[in-house]
Amino acid sequence: MGTRYILAIDQGTSGTKTVLFDAEGRIVAKATEPLKSYFPQPGFVEQDPLEIYQNVLVSVRKCLEAFRNTVGADPGAIVTCGISNQRETFVLWDESGQPLCNAVVWQCKRSVAVCDRLRNTKLAGQIERRTGLIVDPYFSGTKLLWLREHDPKVAEAIRAGRALFGTVDTWLLYKLTSGRSYLTDHTNASRTLLFNIDQLDWDAHLLAEYGLTSLRLPQARPSSFEYGVTDFEGTLPEAIPISGMIGDSHAAAFGERCFSSGTAKATLGTGCSILLNTGAKRVASKAGMVTTICWSTAERVDYALEGIIVTCGATINWLRDNMGLFADSRQTETMALAVKDNAGVYLVPAFSGLGAPHWKMDLRAAILGLTLGCDKNHIVRAALESIPYQIKDVIVAMEKDSGIRLQRLKVDGGITTNRFVMRFLADLLGADVVNIGTPDVSALGAACLAGLQSNVFEDIGQLERLDVAEQTHSPGPAVHPVHTAYEGWKRAVEQLVTSR
Repeated sequence: MGTRYILAIDQGTSGTKTVLFDAEGRIVAKATEPLKSYFPQPGFVEQDPLEIYQNVLVSVRKCLEAFRNTVGADPGAIVTCGISNQRETFVLWDESGQPLCNAVVWQCKRSVAVCDRLRNTKLAGQIERRTGLIVDPYFSGTKLLWLREHDPKVAEAIRAGRALFGTVDTWLLYKLTSGRSYLTDHTNASRTLLFNIDQLDWDAHLLAEYGLTSLRLPQARPSSFEYGVTDFEGTLPEAIPISGMIGDSHAAAFGERCFSSGTAKATLGTGCSILLNTGAKRVASKAGMVTTICWSTAERVDYALEGIIVTCGATINWLRDNMGLFADSRQTETMALAVKDNAGVYLVPAFSGLGAPHWKMDLRAAILGLTLGCDKNHIVRAALESIPYQIKDVIVAMEKDSGIRLQRLKVDGGITTNRFVMRFLADLLGADVVNIGTPDVSALGAACLAGLQSNVFEDIGQLERLDVAEQTHSPGPAVHPVHTAYEGWKRAVEQLVTSR
């Protein structure tokens, strides 16, 4: 048998990345196609569903062109496809595949009033117990309710049973299979406020309470599953199975090989999503986390606690673009090391509120502890330190909730190239911080799940043995100053919270 390849589609908010992996998990070709978002009014974020679909097709075609030109391989050697996707974004469409409205993006805040209304009812507690989530505009369900209340076309389609609901994975699958497959995976379903994560099915009680019993919903299946076949509208010589679908943050956890209880990953991007695998045990949070499905196969379902940090890399971008403290983010490492310590300066990056475990969304950012002896290097260092501090806050809450001690933290995202942040984080956590060394970890996770289903990989044990260029940052011998500084961070956050 010749070399077999896996096509992985990572459909994100800003664009679609298509990556081809070989049977050793190595990248052989990739392409990225940017995607436009629309902002019809303040706080609203939308995308055109048909543009999302065409964006995927263009990205796939560009990747295959690179595959032919640089590798010289036959696209017929591609045996399967995996899809990872922006999670809470959803689409409503009819049986012909025509959207009923624009896709509502996870960033959209249109349902704030809906959430305020739900929080004041007994239903809020039931939602948390059944779905593992909190009532928040971040998740799909409340924005769906907003659409039903404000869009007569959507309301009528739901009432008449003509409205098909799906997250982006389901929408792409429906279009790629010409409507033959209407399915989703457990992870995407678990982000909607409609799905019972214990029963692994749509929650009939919640749907009745929402008034959504006529809404059509896809069947939920394991993340590694044969969902259907496609040739990407003639792009491939023969149709291949789509045998993996998973939300992007969960895909990153799988790509980072968070295969056992106590393993965790942090994706350090504009914000930060931290997932702690809690194994077959669902853990209810009392410390500001949400409970979710980490990933699933036909043989097992692994749960996770998730902590959502609202502002991570966005703080660094703000210092560069709005404050002009440096021209290139790569300069920040040298600037932070130019001062001996943080001199008691803290930057609490609550530009859009403070997420887990505090959930103080009405807070605003602040810099505390400045003196006349401080300069821009102190501010930059405080901004970089705010990233490990926030991660530490989440990890402490997760350990308290689960009783599980963090083994080590897997990290991905652009900020992982900053050695100051990585070393500070390792010292603060008292655990190894491991960078897998690829920016395409969500695509890798989707590829691994697809490869499992299509027998490219025998089992999870083989995935653990894949040769990846991990870089490990271990705690240093003298970490006391870091922990002392962290106590100052907690006081700074408390000062802001109590001042509101």
